[in-house]
Amino acid sequence: MKTYTLTEINHVLKGEIVGNVTTSITAPEQLEVANDTEISFIGHKKYEKLWETSKACVAIVNEDISILPGDNRAFIKVKNADLAMSQVLELFAPPTPLFNFEIHPSATIDTTAVIGKGTRVGAGCYIGPKVQLGENVTIYPNVTILDECTIGDETVIWSGSVIRERCHLGKGCIVHPNASIGADGFGFRPCSERGLVKIPQIGNVIIGNYVEIGANTCVDRGKFSSTVLGDGCKIDNLVQIGHNSKLGRFCIMAGNSGLAGSVTLGNGVIIGGSASIKDHTTIGDGAIIGAGSGVTGDIPAGKTMLGYPAVEARDALKQWAILKRLVKNG
Repeated sequence: MKTYTLTEINHVLKGEIVGNVTTSITAPEQLEVANDTEISFIGHKKYEKLWETSKACVAIVNEDISILPGDNRAFIKVKNADLAMSQVLELFAPPTPLFNFEIHPSATIDTTAVIGKGTRVGAGCYIGPKVQLGENVTIYPNVTILDECTIGDETVIWSGSVIRERCHLGKGCIVHPNASIGADGFGFRPCSERGLVKIPQIGNVIIGNYVEIGANTCVDRGKFSSTVLGDGCKIDNLVQIGHNSKLGRFCIMAGNSGLAGSVTLGNGVIIGGSASIKDHTTIGDGAIIGAGSGVTGDIPAGKTMLGYPAVEARDALKQWAILKRLVKNG
């Protein structure tokens, strides 16, 4: 088990220590359940009231904290407690799963594939023709990477994921278990003779650098050209990204949200959980779509939208207030 002193942790955080703790710190934990050898954090003033009953010996706090730590307890004051806590979690993180072989004997790797220096391939993987894996890539067991894909340096692909042919991932990406990259887009047209006719999906998926794709998420290939995810996008679990959608840099999509085909997101767009975006719509830079909302038309940059169908947040809140009064007075 890893343990650290208060001073050792603060050496990483470079904050201001208030109070004193001499015991070794054994783990990070949330305030309500931490014990007297564990460190927690207070990321917002509304949680300050929990400190009195918490057993945590140390808390990482924002500089505007309005309480004192008390006897035999300490605070580490920082500019952003949430970000600082992520550094503490890295300190205590357990090791990743062990590779006994750099390339497992049970992996099937085509002779035309190129494997970069330091790359590890787990048991039961399939690496297809003309695939290129960069340096220090980690492919966990039972991953499939089909023909002519490229995977950038330092990217990690977890078990069960499938990267279909001609798709390209940048460096430093993380693809979580059972994600699907490059499946066919949902393209069908009515035909009087054959019912529904499948429209061939001959494009691919291009994913930028430092993108994270959640477990069981699907990113469909383009009908033609590419479905694109820009650098730094963070995609949660169980997200659907339809064919030919284009995401700018640093977009966030929360769980169970979905983009229909040919949606365009600007830079820094946030899509809340279970929100759905109609096909061929454009959402401008920095816009926020609230959880459960349904977007049916273009959204200008910087707007916050709520509801189904989605309207500007202030209008949605007014509508809900009116409905509440009607129900109350009905």
